[in-house]
Amino acid sequence: MPDYPARPAYSPARQEPFAADGGREVISVSSLNRLARQRLESAFPLCWVSGEISNLTVAASGHAYFSLKDPQAQVRCVMFRNKAQTLGFRLENGLQVEARVLVSLYEPRGDFQLNVEGMRRAGQGDLYERFLRLKAKLEAEGLFAAERKRPLPAHPRTLGIVTSPQAAALRDVLTTLARRAPHVKVVLYPTLVQGEEAPHQIAAAIETAASRRECQVLLVVRGGGSIEDLWAFNDEGVARAIAACPMPVVSGVGHETDFTIADFAADLRAPTPTAAAELASPDRDALRDHLQRLAGQFSRRMHRRLEEAQQRLDWTARRLKHPAERLALQQQNLHALGQRLQHALGRRLERAGFDLERARQRLRLARPQPGAQAARLEALQRRLANAQQRALQTRRGQLERLAAGLTHLNPEAVLSRGYAIAFDQQGQAVHDAGSLAAGQRLTLRLHRGERQVEVRGESDSAAGAN
Repeated sequence: MPDYPARPAYSPARQEPFAADGGREVISVSSLNRLARQRLESAFPLCWVSGEISNLTVAASGHAYFSLKDPQAQVRCVMFRNKAQTLGFRLENGLQVEARVLVSLYEPRGDFQLNVEGMRRAGQGDLYERFLRLKAKLEAEGLFAAERKRPLPAHPRTLGIVTSPQAAALRDVLTTLARRAPHVKVVLYPTLVQGEEAPHQIAAAIETAASRRECQVLLVVRGGGSIEDLWAFNDEGVARAIAACPMPVVSGVGHETDFTIADFAADLRAPTPTAAAELASPDRDALRDHLQRLAGQFSRRMHRRLEEAQQRLDWTARRLKHPAERLALQQQNLHALGQRLQHALGRRLERAGFDLERARQRLRLARPQPGAQAARLEALQRRLANAQQRALQTRRGQLERLAAGLTHLNPEAVLSRGYAIAFDQQGQAVHDAGSLAAGQRLTLRLHRGERQVEVRGESDSAAGAN
């Protein structure tokens, strides 16, 4: 059952109406009831109230009207249709319940009443909380994910049943299978379905069926009962055994309004054990009718195929010719092909002759002429000899001009005309007489040989040789 948030405490937004002279204003009964309802709904948060249902009436609209009572008092209650449809059990007089209510007032009659938002059987609050916690845990792990669900095989050969051998659910399942699919083999995996040992035995039976792999679909079934009776199917071990089973599992536990953790873990939930058998087994009568329809369709199609084949045979027979006629036709075709071949060969030979003649003409034009080539070679040799002679003369004239230039620039030629060059002791040529000092020794280079001289004075112009 969903947990509703508590309403905040009432904080009046306006003061009660007063008359202009300081006394209370006179108000109508409807206004009084409306103010009383607003005060009640604001002052009381959503709360849980326990009691026994009595004076139950379900209107045609689907709304349920009843009283909750205990040994000392009672209070009127209303549960609207959209809330009543979410209950997992039927409302009955004398049923002990815990109701999630909003304290209110029915204005038209001024009746104090409780608007019921949710309800559970008395004493089941802890079990239901455990159910919700386990469901949230396994759902967060992805154990109930839609992509994990596997489709049931259309024509299973063997069905496995996990239930008690004494359970009425087993008789219902076997009766349904005998009526719908007597050819399907049934394997029973016996287990307790109620009590402290039941969860362990149910999980062990499912694991046994998984290890044996004797069946293609496994049914986990039990008849209806209270939440305590069905609690073995809200066990985590049972849910994990169902999820780990290699074959598809159909859960048919309780009645249509009962939900267990096993229903969410199974590949398919059935509202009852009988419905589980119907979902897992093919209907023999429906299959027989389907086969008869298929047989009729097959027969009609075969008749049509035979008729079409007969028509094709008649058409082929009309096209069939005598062998002699076919041979004559083939001879005519062969003669025509021979003539075409002769014409084609003649045209190819003619084109080949034309190509050969053109090649001969090109060969004659490309044949070498030794006499003309020899005359041309002699002319080229003469031109080459003349060019070499002219080039040699040109290079000789250039060489002579360069040699004459070098002769004019040669220092030895100057010395041969009576000149001398003076060098200081560092071997540098002397250019300025003013840079010389008395007693400084110089070297004079003449056209033939060298002499050491000494500077005697500024007015002297010669020095003795060593």
